[in-house]
Amino acid sequence: MEIRYLSPDDDIYAVSNVYEQSWKYAYQNIIPQQYLDSIPAGRWAKGLENNRDSCLVAVEEGRIAGTSSICGSRWEKYSDYGEIISIYFLPEYMGKGYGKLLLERAVEELHKRGFQKVLLWVLEENARARRFYDKCGFSPVGEVMADCIGGKELREVMYAREIE
Repeated sequence: MEIRYLSPDDDIYAVSNVYEQSWKYAYQNIIPQQYLDSIPAGRWAKGLENNRDSCLVAVEEGRIAGTSSICGSRWEKYSDYGEIISIYFLPEYMGKGYGKLLLERAVEELHKRGFQKVLLWVLEENARARRFYDKCGFSPVGEVMADCIGGKELREVMYAREIE
């Protein structure tokens, strides 16, 4: 699996499809199904056009199988942290160890940008993702944020870790 930044030659609709398929799979029974079913093809494409320098892609045999977006923290209280905004894979690539590779690359890229600590947010009900982040050395820090997706009130939990 090759992990690299999104290039001008990459199909942003293929990356958007990773988000779409991952949401529809990973958020079943968390986000209302009607909302998940209504996610249109290409929903995330426009946002990717101008953010290639913050978007990593995981490519397997020429196919974009996963993606992660990174940046400096968007939270003033944590301005000295790097942030992993997202990490998603097509469902058929989940559970194969690729997520850990992409996560570690995202952390590495944030370290190159000068960050010593990394944070991310995860839906409180997303037990699978929370176990994954725990295994990768992240821990909840006690910060929570209310969110509403598809008419359902949800909570997001902040996880963080230091970069070694």
